[in-house]
Amino acid sequence: MKKQFADIQIHFSTFSLFYFSDLKFNPQNILIINFGQIGDVVLSLPALKAVRAKFPAARITAMVGKSGAEIVEISGYVDEKIAVDRVKLRDGQKINSIGEVLQIVKDVRRRKFDFVIDLHSLYETNFLGFLSGAKQRLYANRENRSLDFLANFRPAPPREDKKLHLTDHYLNVLKPLGIESAARFVEIEPREKDLEKIENLLPSGESVKLVGLFPGAGNPSRRWSLQKFAETADRLSRHKNTLAVVFLGPEEKDLRAEIEEKFPGETLIIDNLSLLEFIAALSKLSVLISNDTSAIHLGAMVGAPIVLVMDKRAPTTYLPLADKIRLVNDDAIDRIKTDAVLRAAREMLENEY
Repeated sequence: MKKQFADIQIHFSTFSLFYFSDLKFNPQNILIINFGQIGDVVLSLPALKAVRAKFPAARITAMVGKSGAEIVEISGYVDEKIAVDRVKLRDGQKINSIGEVLQIVKDVRRRKFDFVIDLHSLYETNFLGFLSGAKQRLYANRENRSLDFLANFRPAPPREDKKLHLTDHYLNVLKPLGIESAARFVEIEPREKDLEKIENLLPSGESVKLVGLFPGAGNPSRRWSLQKFAETADRLSRHKNTLAVVFLGPEEKDLRAEIEEKFPGETLIIDNLSLLEFIAALSKLSVLISNDTSAIHLGAMVGAPIVLVMDKRAPTTYLPLADKIRLVNDDAIDRIKTDAVLRAAREMLENEY
């Protein structure tokens, strides 16, 4: 009986320690770091939202790579962003890169953060958090990818489990803050001025169904053939009130001449959009057919139904957690049939093609 009572006392003391320390921990100036790519930043939005809900009175600043900075800004979950051009730092002249890093450190120290959360956790961001002067530092534990000894928040987050979805990994980092059962997916609204520009580019009328096609991808192994995208556009164009819209990002500009040659003449081709304009355009689609690239994350983020074309061998721990997504895959991406993709699009559109 005495042993049971002692155990109860120990459990109560442990609970009290964490409970009361949690009550005392009330940071007012928080820095959240995530130097991931666009898709990584989108998948981290649930974590940003959870931190905002946990500390509603705090000032929250996000330090992100230049490519994802505007996404964080329009999410509304942070008060300010610091955009860092990691490519420039990596590829520029060393003396200039060192100077840029020193300026970043100086800027961060000037802001006097009292709490740093490093979601992505790289050597350089761990050092940056340490040099920030913040008294509390909570870092993702990524085995040999992070310098965990530079973090000091206790309890520490669980070690990275590579089998987990990336969003769940980000949310796991926040567990020491008592954040549990946070939403794993969030939608955001495009800016009004970007929507206004897009409305001038797209046909008007509720009866017109816009089917977006995104043929690009950073890695050739993730690209469905342009010919099959053309066949898809051709099949779509045979049906009244359905318009195929091809989006070309900066990396796909060279495809324009080939697309104009292979795709039906009525296909609308849109390029030269800013990131936020592209997001606004995706929000207007009835469905987006795309390779596994950042377009699917941006589309899901604004509620576009997605048909994702991908190789079965590709990991699924980085895919959007949206409900409106259909995965069409095969043992190799070039084996995926146009019929299968159109069938998935039909399910999304609730119409017959």
